[in-house]
Amino acid sequence: MPATDTQRIEAAQAYIDALVTHDADSVPFAPHCTRIEFGLKTGFSGNHLRRSLNRGLQYRVIESTTAPRYSTNGDDVRAEYDVISKPSLVGRRVCAHVDETFTFSEGLITHIHASVRPFIKR
Repeated sequence: MPATDTQRIEAAQAYIDALVTHDADSVPFAPHCTRIEFGLKTGFSGNHLRRSLNRGLQYRVIESTTAPRYSTNGDDVRAEYDVISKPSLVGRRVCAHVDETFTFSEGLITHIHASVRPFIKR
């Protein structure tokens, strides 16, 4: 049975939560899930994405995210939110506006397309 919009949004939120908690065990990735950012493949499988979120150094600098704004279109969920980094220099942090589209099949995330725009936060 296909997932509801609410279930797909909960799955996308599990991914966003894992950016901060480094615990992606509950993110429902399809085995063949891929992720594209800046036109480059940054996720090669569900297991690769899970390992990266759980242990990847690139995620250790994330302190928090803002509450996402969600929209749905068929099997896609779009999440727009900001990522706030831990390190600061002279009271400034490099952060990012994130616009991600999660594509689903049978309740599993099969693809993530990310657009990331860095910004400086005081």
